[in-house]
Amino acid sequence: MNLKINNKKMTVKKATNFKTRLFGLMGQKGIKEGILFPKCNAIHTFFMKEEIDVIGLNEENQVIYIYRNVPKNKIVKVSNENKKTSILELPKDTSKGLVIGSVLTFTE
Repeated sequence: MNLKINNKKMTVKKATNFKTRLFGLMGQKGIKEGILFPKCNAIHTFFMKEEIDVIGLNEENQVIYIYRNVPKNKIVKVSNENKKTSILELPKDTSKGLVIGSVLTFTE
């Protein structure tokens, strides 16, 4: 799927199985794509090769949390409600134009 952010179109993969949810962007260098973790309220950056932006979304894809340039070996929790939130991992500095309350639109 695609996401338009700061007038740039970006490919976003959806973590729908155990393997993609477990590994996410782990171990990658030169990250150019995002990954969406539906029904997820926390992620970790253990074994990451570079920093990422972490965006917390509610059920309407409204931004509820922004954590820019998250370094490796961190745990980020965006909510206590696992089933009602999603987390979007993006390449570092991608989220600069976003603010809390922004609504993201994903297209196929």
